[in-house]
Amino acid sequence: MAFKDKLQKFIGDDKEGEIEAVSSDEFYKEAIKQPGTSGNKMILLEPRAFSEAQTIADYLKSRNTVVVNLKRVTPEVAKRIVDFLSGALYAIEGDLQKLGNGIFLCTPNNVNVEGKISGEEKPKAKKEEKQEDSEFDW
Repeated sequence: MAFKDKLQKFIGDDKEGEIEAVSSDEFYKEAIKQPGTSGNKMILLEPRAFSEAQTIADYLKSRNTVVVNLKRVTPEVAKRIVDFLSGALYAIEGDLQKLGNGIFLCTPNNVNVEGKISGEEKPKAKKEEKQEDSEFDW
């Protein structure tokens, strides 16, 4: 063994201090993998406090889709939860879509969502049609 090899073995490998680039998929597979979670689940949650936002983010980190109903919290807490989830989704390259009033779809980057839910505005109907469909007007 040459002196250089002995010295390198004694000091250590010079690659220890280097930072290796890791893709987001590798990051998911290695750093975020949690035992007992299979991913690819859809989880429906109705948080009652801001403290539950971390649980939602944990499900997202495990690559699960989460539908969040924020109707059980105040508007201020709902805004804080959406802000927190937006940051978590940005970090994992996920997506947030509003499905309805206070209901959000949170998806990690392994889930592709097709289509969009239009706004809550209803198209104006003719008077005759509106009278016929009035029993279904929610």
